Amino acid sequence: MRFLIGLCGLLISLFFFAPVLPEAPSGFDNKSNGLVDDATHTTDQVKFDEIEQISDGLGPLYNAQSCRECHQNPTSGGSSQVSELRVGHRGPDGKFANPEIPIARGTEIIKGRTLVNDRAICPNSAFSSTEIQERVPDSDKIRTFRISLNVLGDGFVEAVSDKTFEDTASDQCKKGRRKICGQVLYVPILEAPGQTGVGRFGWKDQHASLLSFSADAYLNEMGITSRLQPDEVTNLCNTASEPNDTPGPDGSSDIDRFARFMRATEAPVRDAQLAQTANARHGAELFDKVGCDTCHVQTLTTAPVGTKINGGTFTVPPALGEKQFHPYGDFLLHNVGTGDGIVVAMPEHYGKKMYQVTWKNLSISEFNNTGNKVRTAPLWGVRLHSRLMHDGASVTLLDAILRHRGEAEDVTEKFEKLKPSDKEALLEFLRTL
Repeated sequence: MRFLIGLCGLLISLFFFAPVLPEAPSGFDNKSNGLVDDATHTTDQVKFDEIEQISDGLGPLYNAQSCRECHQNPTSGGSSQVSELRVGHRGPDGKFANPEIPIARGTEIIKGRTLVNDRAICPNSAFSSTEIQERVPDSDKIRTFRISLNVLGDGFVEAVSDKTFEDTASDQCKKGRRKICGQVLYVPILEAPGQTGVGRFGWKDQHASLLSFSADAYLNEMGITSRLQPDEVTNLCNTASEPNDTPGPDGSSDIDRFARFMRATEAPVRDAQLAQTANARHGAELFDKVGCDTCHVQTLTTAPVGTKINGGTFTVPPALGEKQFHPYGDFLLHNVGTGDGIVVAMPEHYGKKMYQVTWKNLSISEFNNTGNKVRTAPLWGVRLHSRLMHDGASVTLLDAILRHRGEAEDVTEKFEKLKPSDKEALLEFLRTL
């Protein structure tokens, strides 16, 4: 009996006096979080900010000329007002189908993507009679915009273990009696063929790895091929050798530098002055009370230092491991009533040869279940966003809250029942994030 009492006492003491994990560095000062030195981080930012030229491989179809063009506010890596266009339609079986977009006066059809690029490199002086601009076919009635995402602090997001996300989803389902129930999606890791991980990057959680995410964006947003995404969307007007992104003297390609830059960024920092006000502190309590924190999870912790992630291709370093950070998001997929029905186009995000690989834990049916779901928007840095939700269609915090339906129906109703002063307090809390 004494032994049991002593053991219980020890466990209780360990619970109350367990060491608190260190905080992830935060700020908008362009400094490294410690993954690399500041000089290396600055050099990587230069590549992130670099404007690509046709001679570099830009296009033939593209949306932007640099990473910074879409990820900049208030500094490189932040979000922006830039949006991208995605479309599709329902097939004869009622399921979502990717568009087929004719270019070059109908001589070529772009398939296997939901993204419609806004720009093209020709007609130009070298190809004066070649017209490859994409336009949405009238038959594709499913249409949406996707606002550019913040990538600051994403190194900490990448370093969260798959199990943490699985446990978060399981807890939500149990506590909410499956009314609020985040979906975990296993996605291909391009640098580890055959391996998958829990998706956490992109509005559809289409990537688990920042290197995969970088290669995807380089191809689909800028039209630049790499070792992980070696195939052009179209070869019309293309004169650059493939892959466009090749290793430099240090052995690193641009996609490696992009991934390292994002991994080394600090997390978005709160407005500390506003956060100390009584009204904002009261709003934080109400945020939890009405249930916003169910999906907008305040704190996550990263995996232990030395943990192998991304199919064994990346080891969690001391700068990222065993840290706590505060994204106010669960990085899971939810139906909150704003979904557009669009399903991830596999060749677009994982390459034209992705079906030639057997991917562990990959479930096409799980992907098909995500049509009306989007990733919970992490609220860190939300005070710096002028356009909200996945489509940027909400322009005030109140607008965004009131759009939440579906799984969030009960939470929205609780918010609506708050007295006006309490609603304002909750909004004031959000203005601190």
